[in-house]
Amino acid sequence: MRKIFSLLIFMQMLAYSQADFYLKSGDVVVFYGDSITDQKMYTVLVETYVRTRFPRLNVKFIHSGWGGDTVNGGGGGGIDERLKRDVIRYKPTVMTIMLGMNDGRYRAFDQAIFDTYTKGYDHLLEVMKKAAPELRLTLIQPSPYDDVTRAPSFAGGYNAVLLRFSDHLKTVAEKSGAVVADLNRPLVAVLEKAKLTDEKGAQAIVPDRVHPGWGGHLIMGESLLKAWGAPAVVSTVSIDGRSGKLVSASRTVVSALSADAVGYHWQQNDEALPMPLPVPSSLPGLMLAVKSSDFEESMNRQMLEVKNAKAARYLLKINGLSVGEFTSAQLAEGINLAESETPMMKQAREVFALTVKRTNVHNLRWRQLEVPLGQENLGNLPSILDNLNELRDELEARQIAAAQPGTTRYELVAQ
Repeated sequence: MRKIFSLLIFMQMLAYSQADFYLKSGDVVVFYGDSITDQKMYTVLVETYVRTRFPRLNVKFIHSGWGGDTVNGGGGGGIDERLKRDVIRYKPTVMTIMLGMNDGRYRAFDQAIFDTYTKGYDHLLEVMKKAAPELRLTLIQPSPYDDVTRAPSFAGGYNAVLLRFSDHLKTVAEKSGAVVADLNRPLVAVLEKAKLTDEKGAQAIVPDRVHPGWGGHLIMGESLLKAWGAPAVVSTVSIDGRSGKLVSASRTVVSALSADAVGYHWQQNDEALPMPLPVPSSLPGLMLAVKSSDFEESMNRQMLEVKNAKAARYLLKINGLSVGEFTSAQLAEGINLAESETPMMKQAREVFALTVKRTNVHNLRWRQLEVPLGQENLGNLPSILDNLNELRDELEARQIAAAQPGTTRYELVAQ
């Protein structure tokens, strides 16, 4: 009976935590944009977050960025061809659009160029509204041109031009009922803070001023997820060390809690995994971007709190793995396990790796085979494409399986 009751509580928490998140079970999400989306970095990070934070949510992701694109299309074809082939065919329920970097043509603001952008954007939305009337749109205010860590190329700088393009999207969204996600200003704020800490290192966040590295994409992914109402909490557990009893828990079920002269012992069945950072952590600009942002606080809170602990210092073990030593004062304040090397974080990194592999298979099929060879009338091509579909789907199944949390055993051993 106790197990059934715990399961019911777990399912209620799961339903509640998903209720306010933008994505719903059954959604098909298409990420559409230019080379910054084509990098498949912020998109992979967003997908990994969804898989690890909502492991039972049935959502599919398609990455459809193409380098050089504008609102009128680009190297992958005109806008109508791009939308038909790379978006509409997947029958999306959610579409994100990030365009503008190339549309401004890397020069001072020009009204004629801006008018071309607004007209093209309106056409893009009209095509999608006709093709998918129930489609939920997220209009992404484009990521910044880095005029922070390097001097602007002209008075005012190119990012000021992008901000004028970005602000136009607010008006468009009000008319269309779309969500707006600002991927520009939050990253600029990180660049400014990082520059104060490490002026040279800050340049690695957006190495060529246009295309962010993993650190920049992490902040961009965070901004998109915030626009979607993503929860910060992975799980929280609070224990009273004096009585050895559970005070509270969220997004997890705590069981078999006991206290003895050695310390405290319990089990957890978490609802989610923490959000992994790209590895290795030594990637240029990555940790500087994390330290210059609110990422851990806003996206990745896996909190353990033990008040009134009896000993001065404890060793924390999870599934037998030593996570670290913490003082009673640190435990009373609360430690964020998402900042430590835990079994849950190792599992989450497996999900990230599978997300990258699945995305790369899709990109290989689409960009290297289907598009360039589709008109060659090659007899073996259809079967090869089908085989790659099966491989992509198998990787997705492994990705979803890897994201399912298991039972974890906690030990706080007095030192």
